[in-house]
Amino acid sequence: MSSITYVLVHGAFSTAAAWGPTARELTLRGHRALAVDLPGHGLDARETGMAGISTADDVAAVTAVVRALDGPVVLVGHSRGGLTVTAVANAVPELLAHVVYVSAWCCVTGGPSTYASVAPSALDALAPRLLTADPAEVGELRVDFTAPDARDELQDALLADGTRTELLAMLATMDGRESLVVDEAAVTVDPECWGRVPHTYVRLTADRALMPALQDRFVADAEALGLPFRVVDLPTSHLGVQLRPGPLVDVLDDVRVAPS
Repeated sequence: MSSITYVLVHGAFSTAAAWGPTARELTLRGHRALAVDLPGHGLDARETGMAGISTADDVAAVTAVVRALDGPVVLVGHSRGGLTVTAVANAVPELLAHVVYVSAWCCVTGGPSTYASVAPSALDALAPRLLTADPAEVGELRVDFTAPDARDELQDALLADGTRTELLAMLATMDGRESLVVDEAAVTVDPECWGRVPHTYVRLTADRALMPALQDRFVADAEALGLPFRVVDLPTSHLGVQLRPGPLVDVLDDVRVAPS
């Protein structure tokens, strides 16, 4: 069987750089790993920002990467990256051997608006203070993660189990812009397609940016459709899982795929 390749998809305002420790650990264990920058992020940043970038652009970018790889692909999404993972699995299930959600959005019974009020997080409360422009006017979300008066709250929401130095290092890898519009239909589970791909949910029990209650709702809704997740709990925070990736890589190491 050809080697598994783990394709790592970042979350909102993030970049491929956030997956650096995870990709390094996977590689040291003999795996192939590729972290992607979604359109408009990281090294794919554009002069026009995120305005006009759509879910379809994200799906096209990730699908192009998956098509270019030889052998089984395990697609891994963190946080908002779960929306892209779902949309890709809906569109091209035949290209994927497994999908893994790491405290990630997995909308089952409707789009993100269906789940927005399930379990408001510490980050939700802080978000309005981080905005630097009216999204309706600029066509994208713009935030400032460097505001000194927000650091205590960002620490609590994103990396309560880490140091301030670690938080600032992680924030330095993040973008201040994010796409505004999500295609709710595209990122909602299509049982006939998504259901063909084995799926794992890595539940972060100390996450205060995407609350365990919301993670549980995604898992329960999939179970109700007869499409249960393999669920693994890790006692870490939203960014701690990427900063100290050993336990996550243990989970990824244990992903089983059918022979190609």
